[in-house]
Amino acid sequence: MPAWLDWLPGRRRRLEKRPPHLAAVARHNAFGWPALTTYERQAAVYEDNAWVYVAVNRIAEAAALVPLRVYRRAGERRVPLEAHPAETLLAAPNPFLSGFELIEQTIGALELTGNAYWFLAGDARGRPAEIWLLRPDRVAVVPDERDHVRGYIYTLDGEHIPLEAVEVIHFRRWHPRSDYYGLSALQAARLAVQTDDAMTRWNRDTFGADRAVPAGIVNITEYVSDADFERLKREWRESYGGAERRTAFLRGGAVQWQAIGLSQQDMDFLNGRRFNRETIFHIYGIPPGMWSENATEANATIAERVFVERTLWPKLVRLAGKITAELLPFWGADLEAAFDDIRPTDIGTRLAEIRTAYPVLSINEIRARYYDLPPVGWGEAPVSGAGSRWPADGPLTVSVEDNEARDPGSPAIAPPVKDAAVQRELKQWERWAIRRLGQPAERPFVVEAVPEALAAEISARLLLAETPEDIRAVFRAAAGQEASQPTD
Repeated sequence: MPAWLDWLPGRRRRLEKRPPHLAAVARHNAFGWPALTTYERQAAVYEDNAWVYVAVNRIAEAAALVPLRVYRRAGERRVPLEAHPAETLLAAPNPFLSGFELIEQTIGALELTGNAYWFLAGDARGRPAEIWLLRPDRVAVVPDERDHVRGYIYTLDGEHIPLEAVEVIHFRRWHPRSDYYGLSALQAARLAVQTDDAMTRWNRDTFGADRAVPAGIVNITEYVSDADFERLKREWRESYGGAERRTAFLRGGAVQWQAIGLSQQDMDFLNGRRFNRETIFHIYGIPPGMWSENATEANATIAERVFVERTLWPKLVRLAGKITAELLPFWGADLEAAFDDIRPTDIGTRLAEIRTAYPVLSINEIRARYYDLPPVGWGEAPVSGAGSRWPADGPLTVSVEDNEARDPGSPAIAPPVKDAAVQRELKQWERWAIRRLGQPAERPFVVEAVPEALAAEISARLLLAETPEDIRAVFRAAAGQEASQPTD
């Protein structure tokens, strides 16, 4: 064993409370301002480069559209909380910022600079009452040997404003060479961005007012006098020259033109810009199907799914995790923030999973797990019908007498319905279900006359139907029971 390892302590049975390396990390990262010129360049790139603007804007606006919920953890379950104060705060962070703008600007700052900062202004109870977004180029982290971060310094026009660590939430992307600051995606894309910027400027200059003709040489092959030579140069430059045009004049015989510059075709200009665009979009996670002019509808659909699952969703999870860790503890230790899961699901796989769960899960459990619906009084029986007051393939409703004669404590059974409008709507629903069999469920059948309990039972059994006859059997059961009820 090397001599420098002799000082290592022996094996412990208990963990140290404080990480022993924090002091060394803080000393290594003595307080200093981040590279402000870097932030200025990043902002300038967003303002000037079309591809970066499109990529960052698309990610930021898509993220801001997703609702954020607050839940209370109950073991392995998450219980949604209605109108929690944190949700209210995030919906209206301060008098000058909306909830959409807060998330949009936070994600935008992360994509451009790798860092985003929230300042929390407290109320009389010490809980956040307002959230203010701080510009990353004005914030510096103050390291601490014990707590890792002692605080932050906000500087503007030479004024240094100290901020407590508890007052600031620092969102950052992972940086392999920094203990305190995040890495911008622009750092990885800098060569493609610089190349594209240079090509854009060249294209602008080429077609500018001063450079409408490619550079070259005017070769006068026949002898001309000095006065004629000067006149030719003057007239040429007045007509075709410019402040940035470089044209050489050679005296000889007849006047000839020889181009010495490279044309756009020679440089493969358009393909070069396409390559830069592809590189930048790839770094930002924008799939080709979302921007390619050759994308088909199928390509666009797949690209949208890839974008949501592999680009947008991880960023939302990162943001929600930080909010859970540093914002929600002001209201309690068992709270969790999560954005609505917008990842697309495979309909066939989902239906197969639901059908597999039928024998063991009740209607209420199916409603909660797969449809995020609240429980109902008649939903404790299994969807398969086992243990219910009606057979699995029998009528879907029962009489009032059966409902009143149920065992004490058992869930209420769906009440009977006695309305001719229900019969008509059941027929319409049956035709609609047969017509939509085997097709993606773009929208549910709109129920107006059929009672909620009966509609839920029909919907559940239709998920098991695989043939038109199966569908007809479901509606015969419902219609038969309806017809068996006396009419007023």
